[in-house]
Amino acid sequence: MSSDAQEANEDRRKYEFRKVIEELKEYEGSGTQLVTIYIPEDRQISDVVAHVTQEHSEASNIKSKQTRTAVQDALTSIKDRLRYYDTFPPDNGIVIFSGAIDAGGGQTDMVTRTLESPPQPVESFRYHCDSEFLTEPLEHMLEDSGLFGLIVLDRREANVGWLKGKRVEAVKSASSLVPGKQRKGGQSAQRFARLRLEAIDNFYQEVAGMADDLFVDKRHELDGILVGGPSPTKDEFLDGDYLHHELQDKVLGKFDVAYTDESGLKDLVDNASEVLADQEIVEDKRNMEEFFEKLNTGEEATYGFEQTRRNLIMGSVDRLLISEDLRSDVVVYECPNGHEEYEVLDARHSTPDHECSECGEAAAVEEREDVIEHLMAIAGQRGTDTKFISTDFEKGEQLLDAFGGIAGILRYSTGV
Repeated sequence: MSSDAQEANEDRRKYEFRKVIEELKEYEGSGTQLVTIYIPEDRQISDVVAHVTQEHSEASNIKSKQTRTAVQDALTSIKDRLRYYDTFPPDNGIVIFSGAIDAGGGQTDMVTRTLESPPQPVESFRYHCDSEFLTEPLEHMLEDSGLFGLIVLDRREANVGWLKGKRVEAVKSASSLVPGKQRKGGQSAQRFARLRLEAIDNFYQEVAGMADDLFVDKRHELDGILVGGPSPTKDEFLDGDYLHHELQDKVLGKFDVAYTDESGLKDLVDNASEVLADQEIVEDKRNMEEFFEKLNTGEEATYGFEQTRRNLIMGSVDRLLISEDLRSDVVVYECPNGHEEYEVLDARHSTPDHECSECGEAAAVEEREDVIEHLMAIAGQRGTDTKFISTDFEKGEQLLDAFGGIAGILRYSTGV
């Protein structure tokens, strides 16, 4: 499998996992009756079955009959699922969720979900019984990869923060007491210069202290540190060895940045795009910039469900751009005269009645499915790459808000 195909497959799996997690987080049990089990790949299935059997036996001591029955039913369901596996779980392990969820009106529904081969390995066996499913470990697995320290400074102010995957996060800031270059009356030039250098040195030490406080504990997880600012400030700061020596070794580069407030951190990430070439935020921005360029200068771009779908069917879409936050379904309708039409709606909304726009007849529902699954299936058949775009930057937000979360970069103009 090519690296692009592997990336697309990984993105799709992350999307599918994210959808299931969002669904699970909405469920509630009336008591501690929702069971979650995390099973690492090196844990024998027989050991897990024995543990579940023991928990089933101990659940008989639960005083509330309703909770007791619900927990034992959940554990029985989990044992049934475990029968499908051989000696060990698949790569990266398994996570199983099972329990009686509140369906309203005093009613409950039994839900069981099995997630195989999560994005990262399950680290340890974990059995959890509560009124909510335990999803936090899975959510951590889905967090964007890449952790970079960010420092921007001039002689007036500084900001220190993180680049976590695609998210720029400002954490600490400081303002300096460095006097301007013009000395006050009555001071000798030498004394003024000395005081100014001392103030600069003190400020650099303060900035280094902020960076040390933020980064040192995370130094083994850091992929690197980026430093930005005007010359010669950033050069003086780095050449003066103000940073902790282990952080100094993590510096990937220094970059010219005009602003040193919080916006300067984002400018630093933009200016360090070559260093961050493998990071998703840069690729997302590159895809969106290309989309807007083609949209503004020609006809090799498409957006919206209907137009993008038609271009996908024609095989003209080079890259399908999907917002990570898109949560919609597509409903396929067919009228008595054979006309087929599509309607996109919020995944949480019920299916509405539909009247055929061509003949005015009432149309019946043929199918309802996730709009991303619908489009990705067509894209896979036509050799089109799918890119999931974050909303953690301006153009990513525009894809969701202004273009319905669906767009495409075309191989050639189709007029559609």
